[in-house]
Amino acid sequence: MNHKEFIGELSRRLGYTNKDAARLVASLVDIMGEELLEGKTLTFQGFGTFEVKKRLERISVNPVTKQRLLVPPKLTLNYKPSPLLKEKFKKNSFDE
Repeated sequence: MNHKEFIGELSRRLGYTNKDAARLVASLVDIMGEELLEGKTLTFQGFGTFEVKKRLERISVNPVTKQRLLVPPKLTLNYKPSPLLKEKFKKNSFDE
């Protein structure tokens, strides 16, 4: 599902116009981005948790040239699904 399809589905389910649904999604993404940039954790019950983690500076080795490189520290966005969502995926696995 892409952005346009998501907006269409959201507007259909909530009875909003596509324009209002697009504004809603844009606001949601803006708020989430601001909160994550401030270092806060976002938790959505039944869906999961988003958080920014700091990766430390490290040394990496190029396997071909054996050259050692210093990888600078950086911030990464991590997502951890909720136990409820994990359970839904287990029930709908391809093995059954």
